[in-house]
Amino acid sequence: MARIELQSLAHAYKPDPQSPADYALRPMNMEWKDGGAYALLGPSGCGKTTLLNIISGLVTPSHGRVLFNGKDVTNLPPEARNIAQVFQFPVIYDTMTVFDNLAFPLRNRGWKGAEINKRVHQVAAMLDLSSDLRHRASGLSADAKQKISLGRGLVRPDVAAVLFDEPLTVIDPHLKWLLRRKLKEIHHELKLSLIYVTHDQVEALTFADQVVVMTQGEVVQAGSAQQLFEEPAHTFVGYFIGSPGMNLLPCRIENGGARLDAGLLPLSPAAQSALQGAQGEIKLGIRPEFVECGSVQQPGALPAVVQSVRNLGTHCLADFRLGAHAVSAKLRQCEARAGEQVWLSLPPQRTLYYVNDKRVA
Repeated sequence: MARIELQSLAHAYKPDPQSPADYALRPMNMEWKDGGAYALLGPSGCGKTTLLNIISGLVTPSHGRVLFNGKDVTNLPPEARNIAQVFQFPVIYDTMTVFDNLAFPLRNRGWKGAEINKRVHQVAAMLDLSSDLRHRASGLSADAKQKISLGRGLVRPDVAAVLFDEPLTVIDPHLKWLLRRKLKEIHHELKLSLIYVTHDQVEALTFADQVVVMTQGEVVQAGSAQQLFEEPAHTFVGYFIGSPGMNLLPCRIENGGARLDAGLLPLSPAAQSALQGAQGEIKLGIRPEFVECGSVQQPGALPAVVQSVRNLGTHCLADFRLGAHAVSAKLRQCEARAGEQVWLSLPPQRTLYYVNDKRVA
């Protein structure tokens, strides 16, 4: 297992990059602890697979260094880094049995028969593959084949890190949940360093201790699921995390408050201080879970018009028109109908402010 450090790391496919847009990965510094579970989360094309391939050695970065336990491995090939990588589609030997597929990495490293047998059975039990050990891999389902691929990555106990590149893409949605839970159990048991690439926020937030959110080649925030949800440091994180994402409303600061189309919201002294003299585009952000709706005006509430209300059983998902902008809310109950006027309250302790997309208050 390894502590992985990225020092002034960046990557550009074209020579002599001049602007941020020239980089596939923009400059970053990061440290991942030994034995941690991390996820790289972002939309397709944001650079997460490029970053994973730099860590594995499949790509050499154009700038900066990669260190494993303090040792510079930037220019070392994958086989010299002692890592295991699990890809989006199963990488297995169809003509071999499940046992031989799992044993193959150990045999290549000179393990003895009894040790191989013990380790293979241990990993097979973790992945519920024990009953298939004597079967040929070619006859198994897609999810079983991917479990074999996962097992091949996990079978070596001495790896510096196990890297997963969207390994559950081909798996049935119900089985995805089971495999995510299984991977979490395996991490707790084996204490391996795991890095998991995905565009699915549910996968990332349920699997990882820390999630690294990326967009356009840039790391915009790294934190726990709670931090990303309650304290998004960038408007992209607020929009990308959550379903629906954070409400983001343009505003301007005047008379000690935030001026929206529909009215003036008072600012706390801390928010006033942080936003004083702010230069650039200012946005107010609030999660749909924290928006409050009432039929009677309360102090600080803003008038809004109901656009739609959908009862999802556990809650109502309501859409409103607040001035010229749309606002979504998750409410325990909502009896209002489309076209009616209501009053929305945005609790100050749950309201965040962003200048040029970065949180300041």
